[in-house]
Amino acid sequence: MASVVYAYAFLFPGQPIERPNPFDPRLRNAADIYNRALTRALAADDGLHVDVRGGVFTLPFGTLTINFDPESMQWAGRRITRFVSAAELRVKGLQNRFREPGLGAPLAGELAPVSNPSGLRIASVYKVPVTALLKLDVSPASVASGRFNGTLTLYPGNAERMVDIGDQAVPLEIEPSAALAYGLSNPSIWESEITGFLRGDYFAKLPTQLVGLEPYRPGRIPVVLVHGTASSAGRWGDMINDLQNDPTIRDKFQFWLFTYSTGNPISISAVQLREQIEAAVSVVDPMRRDPALRNIVLIGHSQGGLLAKTVVVNSGSALFDQLSTRPLDDLTLSPETRETFRRALFVTPMPDVRRVIFMATPHRGSFVAGFSIAHWVGRLVTLPLDITQMVGEALIGNQEGLRLDPERPRIGSVYGMTPGSPFITGLSSLRVAPPVKAHSIIAVEGDGPVATGDDGVVEYSSAHIEEAESELIVRSGHSVQSNPRAVAEVRRILMLHWAEVCPDGCSAAGTVSVAAVPPPRRSAPVRR
Repeated sequence: MASVVYAYAFLFPGQPIERPNPFDPRLRNAADIYNRALTRALAADDGLHVDVRGGVFTLPFGTLTINFDPESMQWAGRRITRFVSAAELRVKGLQNRFREPGLGAPLAGELAPVSNPSGLRIASVYKVPVTALLKLDVSPASVASGRFNGTLTLYPGNAERMVDIGDQAVPLEIEPSAALAYGLSNPSIWESEITGFLRGDYFAKLPTQLVGLEPYRPGRIPVVLVHGTASSAGRWGDMINDLQNDPTIRDKFQFWLFTYSTGNPISISAVQLREQIEAAVSVVDPMRRDPALRNIVLIGHSQGGLLAKTVVVNSGSALFDQLSTRPLDDLTLSPETRETFRRALFVTPMPDVRRVIFMATPHRGSFVAGFSIAHWVGRLVTLPLDITQMVGEALIGNQEGLRLDPERPRIGSVYGMTPGSPFITGLSSLRVAPPVKAHSIIAVEGDGPVATGDDGVVEYSSAHIEEAESELIVRSGHSVQSNPRAVAEVRRILMLHWAEVCPDGCSAAGTVSVAAVPPPRRSAPVRR
């Protein structure tokens, strides 16, 4: 703590004329000493965490009394706890590590659970980048008496990035990539990928399937990321890392993550996506005053792209006709089952979604899904009880009208993505409905011809759609969402979207109220 005082006195002398030259290498050295010393001075007894606290500290030349307001540990309606030093974390798995140089101890904190969270829910395992800054009184009187006073404040990294010290604007030291990687190191994220594919009810008991990486920010357009089969929101790590650390993107967009049990029928997962977006928008903007929420962007990878397409098409009876030779109202069904079929197979475009980006999306199916081994794996999927009962009810009294094998209905996502299956045949016949604008990012491995190429899972001919306003071919395997060229293309499309829908900004008109999140009918949070 003595090093903190020495460094602070050098950086912020009492007289402006005494300030160090910005080109003096000692200025950056002093800032680094301040940052590292403050982190060490607040180290917890376990040697792993940082104990953010006030109190009286004994110095070799006196005492330092630190005032700390615990309210600064509140963020997004939750309390930030269990801090670690972000600067000391070794980051692997992300292609880039972003640091913002400045002053303060860069930390990463956990969000403590609360019983009644309000507003947009934040991913439960997300680590918040935080900067701890200690402002000191190093006046001649304090030096003479040996009694120093200071105020310790926490600044979440997604909020303020500059603070005033005296008459100087000082940047905060932030380690956003380290905090993101720390959150992604949670094994529950990766364990959820296979389990979430095999167990159709894996996310059913959790409060929401749609989460944010920060509190809802009026005027920022939501970008909803939808992962693919046997995958998780963690697979968006590189894209999130690059785009959130681009100031231009960060100031205009906010990222929401949708997760789902990827073995379930695609149409059912698409209903969940639709309901979750509607619920989130109604919670954060019940009066519909924020124009940014009327211009949502969907980005879907692989099966996630099929979910995204299902909420931006006008199906009429095209999807249902692939499953039945008789109209829905003529089938013998309970009112609840009939309504489920209606919501899942008679779809219209969501009015708040204005642009969709398809990444390695099997619009006409995946040749891998058609393999016999894939169908064998598909039979291992345990569908939710309500879906099983609904299919059983439909088959009992309507065998002559349904195009399903009563012995093996085959309704899971693997069968849905099989080329020539009823679902993929019906969906591929539909075009993205105007005014929604579509873009394609298609992966093709190797250096061969694009037209006959594939990414190891999806052929180019399946991923290509005529209505796409732009199409980028990336020489990559199926996991193209981490490719730098794909990330750069997403950035280009987002900036184009902003220029078209918010050329003068997307400022919300009036105050946007925040209420408690109502539980949607099928929901579960991202395991992040």
